[in-house]
Amino acid sequence: MQGQDTAMIEEAPTIASDGAPGPVVYRPTVDKILNCGSTSIIGRLKPGVFLKSPRYSWRSCPAVEAHNSVKDIKHSFNVEEQILRILGEHPRIIMFLGSSEDPRGLLFVEANHGSLQAYLDHHNHTVDEPLRIKWCTQAADTIRYIHEKGVIHSDLRPENYLLHTDVSGILNLYLSDFGGSTCGDIDGGHLPDSGSVFYTIMTDHWPYKSPGPFESVEDKWRYEAKVDGLSSQGIFPTVKGLAGGGIILGCWTGQYKDVGTILVDQELLLKESRIDRSY
Repeated sequence: MQGQDTAMIEEAPTIASDGAPGPVVYRPTVDKILNCGSTSIIGRLKPGVFLKSPRYSWRSCPAVEAHNSVKDIKHSFNVEEQILRILGEHPRIIMFLGSSEDPRGLLFVEANHGSLQAYLDHHNHTVDEPLRIKWCTQAADTIRYIHEKGVIHSDLRPENYLLHTDVSGILNLYLSDFGGSTCGDIDGGHLPDSGSVFYTIMTDHWPYKSPGPFESVEDKWRYEAKVDGLSSQGIFPTVKGLAGGGIILGCWTGQYKDVGTILVDQELLLKESRIDRSY
């Protein structure tokens, strides 16, 4: 979504047909709105810092908090802050700067190249194979770290990885959006998601999907149902000739039991790809 200048808009509760107040869209005071989603609003608070605000406000009318959508969003923001504090700082997790009361939300260091998915949608032709392999390795390293901390992200997809240029001018990968995460015992049940992230990085599109965004939420639901059905039958996209294809297929088929082993194989692949290259 293109950024747009915004100013504070008065919060006034809407009224449902039964007379009960409905959810109120929150409008934070920020320099620029970067993205609006179903649960959050992302805005640039100042150069280098962005604010993740809840989609709806519950302070203007306490009764609004009874709505399921508002309760879910409030819970998601509480969970994300708790998880971020458990994780602490890591070079591949977007840096958390703390919470803000006015404007309300969570503060982060801004990634200057946006999401991985958006970057692939618009700049895929500029990304060479060694850099893709590096991103896969960074993604694996991040997943290994959060699993060591007892955290399952639960929503690993290219939209939740961000890209930022470091001082040497190289694009690096950072994991974000921990609102749906859980903290507890880790097993290998979430590793197929890693395979799909690696596949998307290497090909620029999700498994069994053409490049570009989904046309609607329903379109995304239909896609997920299709892929779940195929994977339950052991049917996966071909990875023949794809760098790291064996790693991707191993994630999908349950060959790997932990992310540490995936990371070892990714690092070996990265080392092989760095011949005469500097990443």
